[in-house]
Amino acid sequence: MSDQVRNLVFHTLSDEWATLKRVTFDYRRHDGTWETQVRQTYDRGDGAVILPYDPDRGTVLLTRQFRIPAYVTGHIEPLIEAAAGLLDADDPETAIKREAEEELGYRFSSVTPVFKVYMSPGSVTEQLSFFTARYSPADKVSAGGGHAGEGEDIEVLEFPLTDALRMVTDGVIVDAKTIMLIQHLLLTERT
Repeated sequence: MSDQVRNLVFHTLSDEWATLKRVTFDYRRHDGTWETQVRQTYDRGDGAVILPYDPDRGTVLLTRQFRIPAYVTGHIEPLIEAAAGLLDADDPETAIKREAEEELGYRFSSVTPVFKVYMSPGSVTEQLSFFTARYSPADKVSAGGGHAGEGEDIEVLEFPLTDALRMVTDGVIVDAKTIMLIQHLLLTERT
């Protein structure tokens, strides 16, 4: 614990799909004074995300799926996203290989770690591990689509990387993790 925070008190508000807690704590400001603050944290576990890239054909694999949080805020179309999922009990590399096979239908023997970030640190505790992977049609092992029993209804998409960038610019791809990986891939593939 740092010397800026003391007297942490947690109160669970909800523990259904994820855990929502109210946190009361004392915070020492830059001027040295202490104040009591109250915040909420949303803990759904850590996750991993991947953007597979075929350098020979210049294509990437993405998904399209319905997301209720986007829908209730006015984005009624399913989101185009990089494949992602929770770690569960696995390390990030094992988890993303599993998610890629379940969602995309591709099996990767190796993946490349990119970075690990907090996506919304003002309220969400999740750290997301980002990966890329090289792929070819030979890596396809199934149709993908996720697990229907888990409520997943995922469409697998393959686009030229340049089209994916255009979809970001045109506001078609609005998912932050996907935008970050597309930009990362464009920067690293051009150097």
